[in-house]
Amino acid sequence: MKALHRKDLYGWSVFNEARNLDFHSVLWVRPEGNVVIDPLPMSTHDAAHLRSLGGVAWVVVTNSEHVRNTRELVSGFGAKVAGPRAEADTFPLQCDQWLATGDELVPGLKAVELHGSKTPGELALLLEDTTLVTGDLIRGHMGGRLNLLPEAKLKDASRARASVRELVASWPRIDAVLVGDGWPVFRGGRAALEELARALQG
Repeated sequence: MKALHRKDLYGWSVFNEARNLDFHSVLWVRPEGNVVIDPLPMSTHDAAHLRSLGGVAWVVVTNSEHVRNTRELVSGFGAKVAGPRAEADTFPLQCDQWLATGDELVPGLKAVELHGSKTPGELALLLEDTTLVTGDLIRGHMGGRLNLLPEAKLKDASRARASVRELVASWPRIDAVLVGDGWPVFRGGRAALEELARALQG
């Protein structure tokens, strides 16, 4: 796995040819049990690296289209699963915990609901108030910039734009944005989010 901007964060990726961008998964290594967000299938190398770092205690799935390799991590490591509360009635696998805005899965990892995306109550995860991990709605199709999921795929474009504005207003300390799709922003994430919010107003 690749080292990210913090010593306790790693990631692995799969290039999607249809969209011409990378899909990403994130691992937060912590003494009390590691957390994986939106796990993609892993290479043999990355799976061995994950085992060497202590495996997985929790998998967070930001939306029902990002279940991906979750079942394999549950069977391989006995991991628990957390998903979006707004999808509790229709989610494709059993979750041990449902998350909504303000919920803290483990100390330092807060859930934020984003509305208007492809699925109800899509989750973003805020790590110690400074690193934002997103699923589908907020993405990075060009290096150094953030954008929204294409409007044709949004369930409610006005709610999606409002979710971004609320996120920017509520969490002023964000510095890194680790998107599920596209280019991450390791520094200056706050400015990139503000730029996105202004573009959505125009």
